[in-house]
Amino acid sequence: MGEMASKREAQQRADRIRAFREELGALEREGALELSGEQRQRLDAYLEEKLAELVRQFDIDTTESQRQVSWGMRIASTIGALALCAAVYLFFYRYWGLLTTPVQVALLAVTPVLCLLGAQFAARRERTLYFTSLICLAAFAAFVTNLTVLGGIFNVTPSPGAFLAWSLFALLLAYHYRLRLLLLAGLVCGIIYGAALLALLAGVFWGNLIENPENLIVPGLLVLGASRLAPRRTPPEFPAVYHLTGLFTVFLAVFVLSITARASYLPVEHKYAEVFYQVAGLAGTAFTVWMGIRQRQAGVVYLGAGFFILLLYARFVDWWWDWMPKYLFFLVIGLISVGLLVLFKRLRGRLTEGVA
Repeated sequence: MGEMASKREAQQRADRIRAFREELGALEREGALELSGEQRQRLDAYLEEKLAELVRQFDIDTTESQRQVSWGMRIASTIGALALCAAVYLFFYRYWGLLTTPVQVALLAVTPVLCLLGAQFAARRERTLYFTSLICLAAFAAFVTNLTVLGGIFNVTPSPGAFLAWSLFALLLAYHYRLRLLLLAGLVCGIIYGAALLALLAGVFWGNLIENPENLIVPGLLVLGASRLAPRRTPPEFPAVYHLTGLFTVFLAVFVLSITARASYLPVEHKYAEVFYQVAGLAGTAFTVWMGIRQRQAGVVYLGAGFFILLLYARFVDWWWDWMPKYLFFLVIGLISVGLLVLFKRLRGRLTEGVA
């Protein structure tokens, strides 16, 4: 695990070496820097040796082509895992009725265990963890199927406890193998579990989460806060997953509530609750964009700006669509979009100067 914890830093070091070489070449072509033959030879030898060492230890990408191939491998492993899960599910669905109950229970219990053994076997033999990721996703799908089907076999009343079990299982795999996709799955299941508990406390059926998305706000905020409280040994790429998942959950709930808040817990009429969430959503997303630019977090900026625009345009549709001519409506929207671009550009420039 020590080597795995440093792979991200090793890739960043290789990227800096590549950028340095490109800039050095540009400086030499422009005549701004000139190295002697001996200096250039020693520098090239050092950089080649350092890249070879990083590749040997961490199996990183040293060229843009390799980086593109790695992205292709990640996509292929994800699609492969989903296809494998679908194949297993459809196979069991096709022949499930022909099996006796003991055989069904045995298959459900054994499948996740076999997947875990396969993941551990693959992890010991590869550093990139593409096959490990594929098998772990299959193990998670098998575990979800396990609890769902077992509940159906023994007529167990559905409860939100299943989401807690799925969340813990996914998080254990995510932290053991440093897999962000499984971390996302675990956080989503955990958020659903927290929202279901809040619904039960409010005396509402836990399965009707869509009717009142307010229940998602508190779990989303907890996940957002967890990104700041991650332990030191947490993989460096995990806090961003916590941060974006929590923000997305809160913004999505607020966006829905800004449109319809008939089931809101706020002690006011639903139209006033909608106004509250409209104002809170616009203020919160604008603040998120500002903080994201200030802290140079591109994902946070994109997410905040996206929901800010959705909230703003939803208000425009509500205010103007019924009485304004359609050509004039889209013209106004276009002009407002240009104004937003200018505003964001100026804000970015000022914050960049402030950081500098």
